[in-house]
Amino acid sequence: MEFREIATFLQAAKLQSFSKAASQLGYSQAAVTIQIKQLERELGVHLFDRIGKQTTLTHQGQVFYGYASAIMRDLAQAKDAMADPVQLTGQLCLGTIESICSSIFPELLTEYHQLHPDVKVSIITDSPDRLLKQMNANAIDIVYFLDKRIYDCKWKKVMEQPEQILFAASADHPLASRKRPLSLTEILSYPFVLTEKDASYRFILDQYLASEGITLHPFLETGNTDFILKFLQHNQGISFLPAFTVRQAVEDGRLCILNAKDFHIQTWRQIVYHRDKWVTREMAEFLKLASQPHSSF
Repeated sequence: MEFREIATFLQAAKLQSFSKAASQLGYSQAAVTIQIKQLERELGVHLFDRIGKQTTLTHQGQVFYGYASAIMRDLAQAKDAMADPVQLTGQLCLGTIESICSSIFPELLTEYHQLHPDVKVSIITDSPDRLLKQMNANAIDIVYFLDKRIYDCKWKKVMEQPEQILFAASADHPLASRKRPLSLTEILSYPFVLTEKDASYRFILDQYLASEGITLHPFLETGNTDFILKFLQHNQGISFLPAFTVRQAVEDGRLCILNAKDFHIQTWRQIVYHRDKWVTREMAEFLKLASQPHSSF
């Protein structure tokens, strides 16, 4: 039994596909099939049921999956223990949404780089559901996202912090000078620029408005939070954004928060990784740094 056969088995089990496992590992599909059959011969059991296009673990396959995961974690731990105990030189792949990438990650990764300058960091930005699927396929080490509270037995959650979602506009916007709380009708009467519909907080807003029989039609939609912030500063419309994205601009007097009467929406910043993933020192140092509280409204 070889480690590469175990690694191939785990990838095929996670992706539920020999062809996808082959693509992920850089093998031919025939090579994956040969490795799995060799493993089955050595174990004397049938690990997968392949019916049509469906590839699923047998009962024996599910039992072996737990042991195989432990073997690979122990191997990764052994390799990590043999590495330089002081200097981190590995790789780290992070998944996040665009608003966190543009608002939180610059400062966070600057500090991480100062502490560990030889670690190679890569970032994938996408919607939370797509990022979590990639993490489950072992294509991403850690996912830092914003959404309703989400739990899964396959994950380890290391941070869960509440985050306010607010109406923001230019400091020169006509509503900026209003001292009293504004009605939702007043706010919605102005043009809006919003994130795309698959953004979690945009979806929450749309659901809330739908419950009130209101449909919001923004004059501009974009996934680029930096663009929205700059657009607002030119007194162009109102947006609905997480507090952390507008904090600096509000402190600088470039934007303001519109206080909506009897309106309160909260979501959660969350950091997760797969429970079967061996936590490298590169991951552990990022998790320690990222879990520290960040300023928010």
